[in-house]
Amino acid sequence: MKRKAILAAASALAMVATGAMAQETLKIGALVTMSGAGASWGNGMKRAAELAAEDVNAAGGLEVGGTSYQVEIIAYDDSYKANEAVTAANRLVFEDKVKYIIGTVGSAPILAIQPITEENGVITMTLGFTAQALGADKQYTFRPNPTTAEVAQPQIDWIVRTQDVKTVGALFPKDETGEAIAKDLAGAYEQAGATLTATEFFERDRVDFIPLLTRIIAQGVDAIELDGNSPVTAGQIVQQARDLGFEGVIIRTGGPATQEIVNVAGEAATEGMFVHSAFDPGLASAKAYEERYVETYNEPMNGFSPFFYDGTKMLFQAMQDAGTVEDTEAVKTAYENISDYEGILGTMNWTGGERYGIAHQLDSPFYIARVTGGQEEIVARCTSTGCE
Repeated sequence: MKRKAILAAASALAMVATGAMAQETLKIGALVTMSGAGASWGNGMKRAAELAAEDVNAAGGLEVGGTSYQVEIIAYDDSYKANEAVTAANRLVFEDKVKYIIGTVGSAPILAIQPITEENGVITMTLGFTAQALGADKQYTFRPNPTTAEVAQPQIDWIVRTQDVKTVGALFPKDETGEAIAKDLAGAYEQAGATLTATEFFERDRVDFIPLLTRIIAQGVDAIELDGNSPVTAGQIVQQARDLGFEGVIIRTGGPATQEIVNVAGEAATEGMFVHSAFDPGLASAKAYEERYVETYNEPMNGFSPFFYDGTKMLFQAMQDAGTVEDTEAVKTAYENISDYEGILGTMNWTGGERYGIAHQLDSPFYIARVTGGQEEIVARCTSTGCE
């Protein structure tokens, strides 16, 4: 009996030791666009989550409430379609049992999945530009990237003032995202003293923009605006506009995607284009992330990726602050309470209470760059109050 007692005690000690060494798995969904025109955005978001997970896993796991977790990213492609996003969201929430989702890319997809994610307390981190994505009734949705609503006015003020732009033409996707951006831009140009005089809407799978551009150019516009278009589509628009002989200013007020646009349109067509830039390549942390991304994936980094890397790392901190990965109400509160976070893009804080009714919009510095020889050259540094 004494020997049995000793063996039982030894077995118990072994189990305790094994338990102390064991790790659990924290599943995080990536519901993003990985095929089609928006794939550059979606892959940039997914890879941001993967690199953030790689960081904590390499350090031995994410320590939360006395438990160590290996982070696993489960990715599904929504093809930038609301119905496919709903299918993927149901799978992530009810089959994979995730409580955190990176995505979606588009506005229509995030609005489509929110009845699922909000009802089940699943924290989402969306790129969708629509103002409807955030609200007091959408407690679990966050947006780590600035949208046209945040960056348009200071950037457009600078462009109109320095480039003597009076009339602007633009092409927008015929969907929730395109309509929201068109409205924001029209107001911003008007406030800056210019006019969005010629607009065309199109289906996202369109590739021939010659007829639309011909009508816009015929109105004698000073500039063509690219905001709201995927990187591939924007590149096609630039190339075709230059082929038609347009010599005016080309502007991309939002949506960092310069390298992808250059790859499609070529250096000659994009020379002198003014673009929104998410980060200063002179900032060591931002440059290091870009180099790591390129080395890891052997592809140019999409400019939205750093926002989702910072956003994911902040989410990890929120879990640690809350002491739980299961109670998303506690994690949500901890996430909201993070302030002056030093990310790879600089100091970041949550804002948006006045605009959206909830402070779930991440605020960070941004820039205007001129494309020279296929590369961005920063010409103005901006905050929400203006560009200099």
